[in-house]
Amino acid sequence: MARVHLEDIKRRFNNVTAIEDITFEIPDGEFWVLVGPSGCGKSTILRTIAGLETATSGKLYIGDRLVNHIPARQRDVAMVFQNYALYPHMTVAENIAFGLKMRKVDAKIIQERVINVARSLSLDHLLDRKPKQLSGGQQQRVALGRAIAREPQVFLLDEPLSNLDAQLRDDTRAELKQLHQQFGVTTIYVTHDQVEAMTLADKIVVLNGGRIQQIGDPQTIYASPANQMVATFLGSPPMNILPAIYKNENFDVNGQLLAIPSFIKENLPLRPGQSIDLGIRPEHITISTDSELTTQNFLVEVKVVEPLGRETLIRVSLPESTILLNVQVAGDMRLHPGDRLSLQLDLHHLFIFDPKTGDRIWPQP
Repeated sequence: MARVHLEDIKRRFNNVTAIEDITFEIPDGEFWVLVGPSGCGKSTILRTIAGLETATSGKLYIGDRLVNHIPARQRDVAMVFQNYALYPHMTVAENIAFGLKMRKVDAKIIQERVINVARSLSLDHLLDRKPKQLSGGQQQRVALGRAIAREPQVFLLDEPLSNLDAQLRDDTRAELKQLHQQFGVTTIYVTHDQVEAMTLADKIVVLNGGRIQQIGDPQTIYASPANQMVATFLGSPPMNILPAIYKNENFDVNGQLLAIPSFIKENLPLRPGQSIDLGIRPEHITISTDSELTTQNFLVEVKVVEPLGRETLIRVSLPESTILLNVQVAGDMRLHPGDRLSLQLDLHHLFIFDPKTGDRIWPQP
C-alpha cells in the first residue's frame, strides 16, 4: 500500500490540453473517486497514474518514489478496465494467476493466493470455468481477483461497473466497498455515475474540462458545493437552478417575486438588477397549502409524475416558462400532469451562484 501524490500534472495531446493543474494527495489506504462528465479528464488521470499515459509536465509520486519516467510494469499498480480484459481461453483460476506468473512468483504462493482471493470473491466454485461461462458480475469479480492477487500498492479502477445491469451494479458496488474494507489498499476509482461516487468514496475529486472543481468527502461536497457545476452534478435528482434578478429587495424569478430572508440580505451585497442563479435541492421544496401567490411561495404546474415507491418525483414548471423544477413528495400523494400547486422553498438551504462564472456566492465560501 502507498500514498499517491500528483503535483501540478498536465497532459497535452498535440494542441489539446486534456488535464491541467491536477494536484492532490491520496493517503495510504483510502478510497478516492474521480467523477465528472464525459471528456472531463478522469480516465486520463487514471492512465497517467498507471503509466499508460505520460504527463506532459508535473510530478507523480507513488509512495515516496517519483514515477514519471518509470514504466507501467514497474509501478506496482493493478488496473481493472471497463471491459474486464479477461483471457477467453483461460480458466478463472488461470486468469487470476496470470499476473503472478508473469512476475515469476513461486507456484505454491500463486496457488495459495488464487484460492484465497477466489474464496473472498465467492469464486472458489468457478475456478475451472472459462469467462464465457460466467455472468457479467462474475467476470467483473474475476478481473478484480486478478488485480487483488498481485497485492499491488495501488488499485486503479476505470468505470468497472458500467457494463452491468442496475441490480448487479448495486450488488457489486457493495462488494467493492467490503473488499476495500478487507484489504485496505489505496484505491482510485473512475466513474461518471455520481451515485457510485457518493456511496464508495472516502474522498471525491470532481472534474470538469480537465480541471479539478472540488475535492472533499461525499457529504461535504453534497451539502457545500463549490460551484454550480458541482451542485448540479452530484445529487439524484440534481439541484434545481432558477435564474433570477435582484429587484426591490426580492428575487424576481420569471415574474414571481421571492422574498429575500434577512440573514442573506444583511450579509450578501446585491445590486439592483443583478442577475443571479438560485439553487435549491428537491428535498428542500415542499407543497404549500397557500394557493395564493405571495413572496413566500411559487405557483407551478405539474408536468411529469414519476412514482418511485416510497416517494414520488414530480417535475413542475413556472407558468409560461420553460424552467423545470424537480420536487420530491410522499409516495402516497396522488398528483397528475396539469395539476396546479403552490411550492415553498426552505431558504435556509438556498444556494446563490454567479451566472457568469458558476461560482457559489451564497453561502459565502
